[in-house]
Amino acid sequence: MIATRGDQRVLAAHEAPAETRWIVRVIAGEGEARAQTWLFLDDGRHEIGRRAEPTPGYDPRQRPWYATASTAETAQLSAPYVFNSLGAPGITASRRLPGGRGVFGVDVTLTGLDSLIARHAISAHGGVVLFDDAQRVLAVSPVLVEGPVAPLTSLRDLGSPLLRTVADAKDASGDGALREVELAGNRLMVQLSEWQAGGSRRIGIGIIAPADDFVDHIRVMRTQILLLALVGLAVFVPAAVVFSSRMATAVRALAADADRVRQLDFTAAPPLPSRIVEFDNLGQAFSLMKRTLATRQKQLDETQGKLARLVDLGIAMSAERDSNRLMEMVLLGAKELTNADGGTLYIRGEDDKLHFQIVRNDTLDVALGGTSGNEVTIPPVALYDTEGAANHRNVVSHAVHEQQTVTIADAYDSSRFDFSGTRLFDERNGYRSKSFMTVPLKPRGGDVIGALQLINARPPNSDTVVPFSPEIQRFVEALAAQAATALYNRELLSAQERLMDSMIQLIAGAIDAKSPYTGGHCARVPELALMLAEEASVQSRGPLAGFRFETEEEWREFRIGAWLHDCGKVVTPEYIVDKATKLETIYNRIHEVRIRFEVLLRDAEIARLEAVAAGTDPAEAAAVCAERKARLLDDFAFVAECNVGGEYFAPEKVERLKRIAETTWTRHFDDRLGLAHEELKRYAGVPAAPLPAVESLLADKPWHVIPRDGGIHRAYADLGFQVKVPENLYNLGEVYNLSIGRGTLTEEDRFKINEHIMQTIAMLERLPFPKHLKRVPEYAGTHHETLTGSGYPRKLDAQRLSVPARIMAIADIFEALTASDRPYKKAKTLSESVKILSFFKKDGHIDPHLFDLFLTSGVYRRYAERYLLPEQIDEVDIGAYVGAA
Repeated sequence: MIATRGDQRVLAAHEAPAETRWIVRVIAGEGEARAQTWLFLDDGRHEIGRRAEPTPGYDPRQRPWYATASTAETAQLSAPYVFNSLGAPGITASRRLPGGRGVFGVDVTLTGLDSLIARHAISAHGGVVLFDDAQRVLAVSPVLVEGPVAPLTSLRDLGSPLLRTVADAKDASGDGALREVELAGNRLMVQLSEWQAGGSRRIGIGIIAPADDFVDHIRVMRTQILLLALVGLAVFVPAAVVFSSRMATAVRALAADADRVRQLDFTAAPPLPSRIVEFDNLGQAFSLMKRTLATRQKQLDETQGKLARLVDLGIAMSAERDSNRLMEMVLLGAKELTNADGGTLYIRGEDDKLHFQIVRNDTLDVALGGTSGNEVTIPPVALYDTEGAANHRNVVSHAVHEQQTVTIADAYDSSRFDFSGTRLFDERNGYRSKSFMTVPLKPRGGDVIGALQLINARPPNSDTVVPFSPEIQRFVEALAAQAATALYNRELLSAQERLMDSMIQLIAGAIDAKSPYTGGHCARVPELALMLAEEASVQSRGPLAGFRFETEEEWREFRIGAWLHDCGKVVTPEYIVDKATKLETIYNRIHEVRIRFEVLLRDAEIARLEAVAAGTDPAEAAAVCAERKARLLDDFAFVAECNVGGEYFAPEKVERLKRIAETTWTRHFDDRLGLAHEELKRYAGVPAAPLPAVESLLADKPWHVIPRDGGIHRAYADLGFQVKVPENLYNLGEVYNLSIGRGTLTEEDRFKINEHIMQTIAMLERLPFPKHLKRVPEYAGTHHETLTGSGYPRKLDAQRLSVPARIMAIADIFEALTASDRPYKKAKTLSESVKILSFFKKDGHIDPHLFDLFLTSGVYRRYAERYLLPEQIDEVDIGAYVGAA
């Protein structure tokens, strides 16, 4: 919106009707189809005309102010330039958005400065000129120039001798001293000063006036007095002698007063009354002039101070990331600008109600919401009634619906809005709510997100309540516009963060859901890690005293890293993670082995029958068959026992397993029928045996081996992993798997499981995390490292493991020890888990100070009470482990 308020130059530039008070420009479309429409509004902001025209393409990223702000750390103010859309001069304030994702810019027109300066007359022939660093005129008193002034014209190009004098004075010396110069025989008084506009931008203020403007009338009067004295010398000598001293005193006082005015000093006391009418009139005129100039100077200083404060608030709001502090900054800034006694900030909720966010009142010493620590319990304001109609009885909801500022001189005299609640509040608290200003919060191009309400405006240094002035309303509306944009952007960022957190938890939940045996691991580890991190952050003594997560961003970074610590498991096959027996792949292959034993048992029975048929004694044949059956049953029982993993597999068992494997059986069917194309490739180098084929009872066949293509996966090539890579991707050999010395996993299986952490690091380090999340890959990818450097995948030692990384290691180990949903082990008790964890401390794998804190702070027990089965929780003697080497 462009507020003209009768600016004839802007109105004429757009061929606006005479009664136009406001102009609104609407831009729509993209590229060549882009067009703009100018809407002309009267004083009541009703449309009285419009004009459409095409507009050239406009890309703010090509503007100098965008380029300057995008590389600067602080807010920038552009040099004045002529706005293409208005034909009027202005400046652009800009600041880089957090994270370098863009630039926030505000255009401020300077068209109102001319009328502001015109109202501050210095003298009959003197005036004020504002100019920039390049001595281009921003505003000038009409008395100093002839006719209209083109925007940003140089001081020397306006053809005004007075302005050239100002330029010469600026070139000679830029200080603020008052100096006297001579031009064409006339003495001129010139004073220059500068206003720091932000950054390196300065605005020069030049004041120039002929010295005669201040002393000519005194000289004329003095001449008249001298002539009168000469006449009176002959006629009234006695009277002249009596009054001469009095006149001289008055003249000296007026001359001194004139000299102080030349110095812009308006603080002198008013002159004493004089019996000489002319002297008395001149003295009164001088007093009036000084009071007027002093008032104007004070108003100018106040306006300049409010403008500077508005700019400072805009810069501060653009940098603030905390929503509560941001809203508090908005409300307190508005109270400061208006000197209001109280104020309230409302935010529109999803329920179409305006919720109180911050309430402040100086007289009642009320501070609710924001950083006060006091919760706001006031019921929200409904935007619609029970029938769905807009609520216009409440002044706040009305301002939001109409999207316009509402000012009320005295709430008790207003019949337009319902202030019964205000009256009730006043009665209960002995307060008097009088003047109100309610401003909607609407970001540029968006919907109204709330409202700002100020109560009881007061003049500076006074407790008298006055109405809010139209002049201050403009400042508050400007602040509200900036605040709305800042709050809207902050909410967008918060929504993105919530979406990101939800997606991360969704991924972690999907990983847990892959396996019925590890479900909840990705959710429990972050909880345990955060519990331990909170305890470590409050330590004031010992090795952990220097560790702190100072900001919410650092806590969120750690929380995300913890949630993503096993995200690489998304590519780990479930049958390996869930491998409960040695022969298990997609299913347990012990069933195939059992069928072969069944075949051998059937063959023994057939051999018995054939022997009897051939004449062998039935008893003898039955004895041989029984012996064969007993051996087969015993051998299968041994193989089945081998299939169940254990802590140790003795060498003699391996030898017996190999002897059993040498037993043969006869296969009568083609073992390559019904296989998929990919599986058949593994048989390509081995010719098919003629049927019937004699085969070993247990075998490591060539097609059991699935080779690895090259070494480590190319996705890990540049990540610094130091791991031993097995020669094969998988080895499904029956004897090979049944001979596993500990547990149920082969070397290839173990590498595939451990590979999940390498995949986690590869995935996360390739994500474009913003600066405040850069350590997420570290927190997520180091929980399998040890302080001794024997961990994986990078073999980091204590010097390269941060405190958060060490916390993650303890959390991951303890959760695995206490988990009751693993297929390959029974659930351990709390005391057993702590004891095993102490061995990790003893071996130097985990941080001993964090381990001790884990026990002494009670984190281990609080976690157990939340996540362990009741039968797992037993007593733990932490004294046996704390401090022990």
